[in-house]
Amino acid sequence: MVDNCIIITFEYQINITMPTFSKVLLSACLLLVTQYASAQTSYELNTGWKCSPIKSVTDQGEIISDPAYPLSGWIPAVVPGTVLTTQLYNKQIPDPFYGMNNKLIPDIYHTGRDYYTYWFAKDFKEPMPTNDGQVYLNLRGVNYSCNIFFNGRQLNEKLHSGMFLRQRYNITKWLSKKGNNRLAIIVYPPDPVGNPNGGQGGDGTIARNVSIQYTAGWDWIQPIRDRNTGIWDKVTIDKTGGVQLLDPHVVTLVPGVRLATGLQQPAIIQVSAHLQNATSATVSGFLRYELEGKTISKKVTLKAGELQEVRLSDYSLKNPKLWWPNGYGAQNLYHLNLQFATAANKISDQKNIEVGIRQLTTEWNAHTQSRQINVNGQKIFIKGGNWIVSDEMLRFSKIRYDAEIRFHRDMNLNLIRVWGGALVERPEFYEACDKYGILVFQDMWGSGDCNGRWFDKMKLDDQATRRKYPDEHGLYIRSIEDQVKMIRNYASLAIWCGGNEITQPDDILAAVRDTILPKFDNTRWFVDFSNSLDMSKNEKGQNGDGPYSIQPVSVFWAKRTYPFNSEVGSVGIGDYESLKRFIPEANLVAPQYDAVARREKIDSVWQYHTYIGYEDYINRYGVAKNVKDFAEKAQLINYDQYRALMEGFSAHMWDWYTGSIIWKTQNPWTAMRGQMYDYYLDPNACLYGLHNGSEPVHVMFNPTDSVISVVNNTFTSLKNIKVTVKLYTITGQELPITTLMQTVAATSVANVLSIKKELVAAAADKGAFLALRMTGANKRILSDNVYWLADKYGQYSGLNEMRPSNLRVSAKQLSKGKIAVTLTNSRQNPVAFFNRVSLIDPATKQRLLPVFYSDNYVTVLPGERKVVILEYNLPVKDPKVSIRGWNLIEQVIAAQ
Repeated sequence: MVDNCIIITFEYQINITMPTFSKVLLSACLLLVTQYASAQTSYELNTGWKCSPIKSVTDQGEIISDPAYPLSGWIPAVVPGTVLTTQLYNKQIPDPFYGMNNKLIPDIYHTGRDYYTYWFAKDFKEPMPTNDGQVYLNLRGVNYSCNIFFNGRQLNEKLHSGMFLRQRYNITKWLSKKGNNRLAIIVYPPDPVGNPNGGQGGDGTIARNVSIQYTAGWDWIQPIRDRNTGIWDKVTIDKTGGVQLLDPHVVTLVPGVRLATGLQQPAIIQVSAHLQNATSATVSGFLRYELEGKTISKKVTLKAGELQEVRLSDYSLKNPKLWWPNGYGAQNLYHLNLQFATAANKISDQKNIEVGIRQLTTEWNAHTQSRQINVNGQKIFIKGGNWIVSDEMLRFSKIRYDAEIRFHRDMNLNLIRVWGGALVERPEFYEACDKYGILVFQDMWGSGDCNGRWFDKMKLDDQATRRKYPDEHGLYIRSIEDQVKMIRNYASLAIWCGGNEITQPDDILAAVRDTILPKFDNTRWFVDFSNSLDMSKNEKGQNGDGPYSIQPVSVFWAKRTYPFNSEVGSVGIGDYESLKRFIPEANLVAPQYDAVARREKIDSVWQYHTYIGYEDYINRYGVAKNVKDFAEKAQLINYDQYRALMEGFSAHMWDWYTGSIIWKTQNPWTAMRGQMYDYYLDPNACLYGLHNGSEPVHVMFNPTDSVISVVNNTFTSLKNIKVTVKLYTITGQELPITTLMQTVAATSVANVLSIKKELVAAAADKGAFLALRMTGANKRILSDNVYWLADKYGQYSGLNEMRPSNLRVSAKQLSKGKIAVTLTNSRQNPVAFFNRVSLIDPATKQRLLPVFYSDNYVTVLPGERKVVILEYNLPVKDPKVSIRGWNLIEQVIAAQ
């Protein structure tokens, strides 16, 4: 039956022509996987739910949860999901991601909480277990409060509150003898819901709850009308023996300074768990796990009803395969099956844990005056991105998480900061981060805006009152303890942070810092808030964040900012295809820059979707002819901004900086700022500018002094590398400058030479191209970097005079879901500039999403070729490849 499987509800192929996202979310049984092997048997209740607003239901939960009670008139419900998710599925509301549709949906502040208070019901089969078998109901997240009824009985003794606090109920004795069961849950919205008055978090009162704060609106998102009310996370059934295994904890210790390759000294594995005997008799057995053929076991005796913490003996693992952050080494994971077996060797309960063996430490770097992160004894230069959530309506899936985190890996980043106005991320997020080597800086709930760091006229309460938020400190503390236990075993979790730009109230801070983390997760750094002085100090002894807007690229190199900057960013809209997905045709109007007023005239839909301006930067490439031209030119700026951002920080690695975190790399909504890819998983040029500028080994150009330098962000020195520097005219004439041999020490930056004289001469009239290449001893290309340079007036006048590139393009199907696209430019041609490769559905002619490109927006020099690898997992036959460039008319070809 359907209940006994996991249903992934996010389709890899996105129908970009539809105005709503409901089809993407709500595909039926797209993929069946064994997700939960965490108990003897486990399955998710994620189909067949029904719901009804409270105004339509007069009966009590004990009656509604009787399987014989008729649910006539109830509508299909989306669980996991929110009330809005269900309304969207039933076509009761328009897609809030499109145009101004969100304005058409009633806001809870105006309707009252009852409007979004709903009953949810689910019928499922589960017979009474035999012998000492137990059955448990688990709810991983309900927003905000709820009462839970099962087969005519209320399970919770009092109203359960808190968006994040998990629930677990032993329902064994309440199961129907015939196996027909009903679960009924009434879900109440947060209280208060907050006034969405345009402030950050609206009037701030949403933060009186232990819940997400951005649902009342922020400067990058519009208010979410139901405030995410609903059974928003997984509901599962666990079936165990008489003893259940709870809260396993795996700690790995990797002493000394390690390298990513070669033989390793041993690592220490420490494992513990709680065991609970649910029976009325004493039970004896063994807590045990197997790792690399070795079994670690301990005999345990549990009295009737006893809960006992059990610690196994430390295990010394010889020559371990270590886990490293992206760019520094492999992400090795060991499978650890922890189980409790009775004296008769019958498995009562078990947990499957993927273990990354690594040790995290931090230290204060006295030179930079900032925190330095170390993994396995090696210092890691942090290149990170800020993350909100995957979807503002909380439509999460393992597949979407994997795609988004893979994009961050492809940006050559090594850290994601989960912002404090959102949530503690889900286990599936952390699984993807473990897989792709992305460290996680996990904020706890709170923000300077809502929680009173500064005066704000948009807020209902004064600063002193807001500093006491949330209302229920005990609930906050219990929720943090619970979430720590949920995610502490993931190798990628690196840093706990008390909140965004503000500390928690004193009693909460003390509980987290002095009790919860020392007791339940004492191997990670805790920083009290995201721009704390314990994180970094500038030359004035201050800390902060920003800038957030477009900058001259020289600023990223020359202007010293905070030594570990937790939020720094720029612009980031998608191309024309991206904009068409959520902007009505009538509103596809390019912003117009007013040079006198020094601001852009912006369409109302663009403004509603939180567009931030490109100022006069577009005009430097020529005034945009239309919105398509505007979006194409914006990609040039996107690429240049984020390449320069990361190059500028890397140029001062370990001198000015120990790291930086971009604000931000993704959007949970169709916003028009802070994104390397759009909501529909279509990457823009920001992603590939970062991909270039964040390379672990990288050759780059300093626009402030015209010096060429090399970054080595690895643990081994680069010896006898060759750095080649060339200029190309707009017509394609090659102007060689030099080729030098260079040695660069591990984790360092080396200047190579200045080319100021040659550059000024070549670029003065119409601009030029600067081509940098670094090759190893075996002639393998280590880094390729092409800059387009402005003329002496700061304009890119020559680009509009370029001849067509006549680029030759071929595509070869390497294997299922993998295509190699080869771009060949003859020596007689000009530079083939800024070419975007896309995978196209042959039937709809639309771009397929998501697709992962080894590189994109690529430039091919005369006489050279480049190969771009496309990888995808999409239900499409014989997709085609599109390529278009600055001086290349779009071509669409089939893969051979």
